[in-house]
Amino acid sequence: MNNQLLFKDYLVFTIYFIIVASYGYWIYKKRKTREHDSKAFFLAEGSLTWWAIGASLIASNISAEQFIGMSGNGFSIGVAVAAYEWIAAIALIIVAVWFIPVYLKNKIFTMPQFLKTRYNETVALIMAIFWLFLYVFVNLTSILYLGAVAINNLVGGGENQFHVIVIALSVFAVLITLGGMKVIGFTDVIQVSVLIIGGLATTYVALTVVSREFGLGESALAGFNQLLKSAPDHFHMIFERPGPNSTQHEINNYITIPGLLSYAAGIWIINLNYWGCNQYITQRALGADLHTARKGILFAGFLKLLMPVIVMLPGIAAYVLHQHGLLQQQMMNHSKNGQVVSDNAYSAILGYLPNGLIGLSLAALTAAIVASLAGKANSISTIYTLDIYKKYIRKDATEQKMVWVGRATILTALIVSILLTWKDSLNIGGEGGFTFIQKYTGFISPGVFAMFLLGMFWKRTTGAAAVAGVITGFLLSVLFNVYAPSWFGNETFLYTAYLNNDGNYEIPFHICMGLAFFFTMIVMILTSLAGPKVNPKAFILERSMFKLEPGALAMVVITLLIISILYVRFW
Repeated sequence: MNNQLLFKDYLVFTIYFIIVASYGYWIYKKRKTREHDSKAFFLAEGSLTWWAIGASLIASNISAEQFIGMSGNGFSIGVAVAAYEWIAAIALIIVAVWFIPVYLKNKIFTMPQFLKTRYNETVALIMAIFWLFLYVFVNLTSILYLGAVAINNLVGGGENQFHVIVIALSVFAVLITLGGMKVIGFTDVIQVSVLIIGGLATTYVALTVVSREFGLGESALAGFNQLLKSAPDHFHMIFERPGPNSTQHEINNYITIPGLLSYAAGIWIINLNYWGCNQYITQRALGADLHTARKGILFAGFLKLLMPVIVMLPGIAAYVLHQHGLLQQQMMNHSKNGQVVSDNAYSAILGYLPNGLIGLSLAALTAAIVASLAGKANSISTIYTLDIYKKYIRKDATEQKMVWVGRATILTALIVSILLTWKDSLNIGGEGGFTFIQKYTGFISPGVFAMFLLGMFWKRTTGAAAVAGVITGFLLSVLFNVYAPSWFGNETFLYTAYLNNDGNYEIPFHICMGLAFFFTMIVMILTSLAGPKVNPKAFILERSMFKLEPGALAMVVITLLIISILYVRFW
């Protein structure tokens, strides 16, 4: 085991930093539209290529919570957690084929603008303010905190070093973000390349270690086959519903991913809301033409298929090694009476890396974190500047003024996140980073997704229905997640609640989302039926908008075939 950074590790990381910073500066200097053009700053004004859009989507999506949280789920649950990534690939196809054409045809640049165009200013303002708070206090802060914790664990630092890492990550993100979306998009190509290379190197080493420890030589393929042999329960995508004789571990797995019921609604709502109704994500494609945006999103879906190999397999490898008697100290949390903590899996595996590769893995982790910070900060800046400042504070603001307000917003958002991260004021560490994010974003996902879905494709949907949908979705999410078992019992015709590790009855999160979404749709439909048969603000949809070119169609078919093969193999 090795957790000491040597000169070669620092050298690898320094080279990575110099390449990203230099390339970002070069992109910034060669822009045709300079820094006083607001559309160039916020949206890159159509200058991103399809491969830059796809890479930027993945770089912004993959961060510390995936490396740490999904690897931890790989340790405790197994390949079933890959559903988040593989269903995301299908969700990206849906977004590319049906969502993006609606946005681009109606010249939508921000999600609040969509709500204003389709509904009214009240809905847009409410959601703009809400998204700003969510992005700053939940997403940006959790990315910064989890990223600093992950890097600090890797380098073996203490509390003081944690604070230095927080500042360093923020400064690195600022350097990229202040250059605008074009700089973010093209530097993300390097970031995602480093992320994939470093992640694959870590997975290769993990599988090789398994092979060696079981006396099979130095073969990654032999190591993977040993995982299949040693942990067959970790290679099933669909969990069976718990019965009277189920273990607590099996119940916990089902609570996290409730078998086929997860695919009935919950996991689709999570992915379609995240990839299709999220400024942080869609912003990369909103400045491009339809052909470029669609290819970029489909390319991101293809890259998504690879992510479980990078962030999940190391967790399963850690589980097999732990069962074999290794990694006992690394997987233990002494502050919790020595219990095994699955989120330690990724850092435990990194201890096997040779020097040089540790630096590469540090660069990969940093790339994931910084790209996510930069993307989130730019989205916060875009929403505030275009949807609040320009509309309600300074309607006559010049292009130059808006760009400087955008930059000031980026700095302000990151400073707030640093202050919240410094002493973990939001208790992200106590709740667990992945849980923290899911908890606060999941409560509003059913309502927001219903509002966007009906707004795009049902001409009768009204502004009153949109407000009712957001409120209903939130209240129902709280009801099913928190109160339903104690109010209505643990077994009803709508759900079954299961006893969790804390001794409380809990409805699986995906089922809660599905129920909240279903009833929210009913409320919105009934509310809209009281309005005109065709809302004057309804979008005009044409069949030609959704027609795929041969190249895009080929990418869809290939992605779906690969996902089908994976599900047949690991069902």
